[in-house]
Amino acid sequence: MLNILGVAIGASTVDASAGSTPGASSFGIGAGIWLLVANLIGLAVGGYVAARLSGTADSTDSVLHGLSVWAIGFLLSAVLLGNVIAGTASTAAQGGASLLGGLAQGAGNAASAAAGPAGQAMQQVDPKALVDRAQAALRTGGDPAQMGSDQRNAEIARLLTRRVTDGNLPQGDRDRLNQLVAAEYNIAPEEAQRRLQQVEQQATQTAQEAERRAREAADATATAGAVAAYWVFAAMLLGAVAAVLGARIGTRSAVAVRSYA
Repeated sequence: MLNILGVAIGASTVDASAGSTPGASSFGIGAGIWLLVANLIGLAVGGYVAARLSGTADSTDSVLHGLSVWAIGFLLSAVLLGNVIAGTASTAAQGGASLLGGLAQGAGNAASAAAGPAGQAMQQVDPKALVDRAQAALRTGGDPAQMGSDQRNAEIARLLTRRVTDGNLPQGDRDRLNQLVAAEYNIAPEEAQRRLQQVEQQATQTAQEAERRAREAADATATAGAVAAYWVFAAMLLGAVAAVLGARIGTRSAVAVRSYA
């Protein structure tokens, strides 16, 4: 009931027309405080009722009744939260499947629509010319000045791919790459080497920046997770204390128990 009351109070503070709605941080802090206070009150009352209705006058029994209320309360909360998360994930998965189905259908329609013009275009292309061009692009190792543009670009792409995957190139491959770039762009070998060094430097800086950002994001995620876990632990500990205190207050006196008996 207190949590629902908190939702009502929070919703009543939203004023979209006047633009006086509190910020997200204020909402988060207020919701966290209210949730903690509501749980403490609920657990204290639950511990009090459990100890009072048990009719025990033993302090140990009353503490155990309060801890039982605390444990069952958090267990039910965990189950309900798990169901909410599972339902949200299922809804998201269904939405994603529907979206992918729509995209696949749209792609199929587009492919069907393009099949006619594409087939007509392929009829006008000489297959032998395509094969000869592909074979020319795959042939590497010749004199860069005597090679075609497709051949040079194919070998440049192969060497650059090795540079990215292996992290470095042997000196012979680096010289070969300089010659290919010089011949392809009709520049001096020194200029080709300078351009390749600039590209490598930029690629290295980009990789280092991406790694730095990934490490910072991982650190931030780990820190946020640790802080959240500490707060949850503190809230659970305070809840146990509230339940025990409520149970101790609700414990009947020995005189009252004997009179009732």
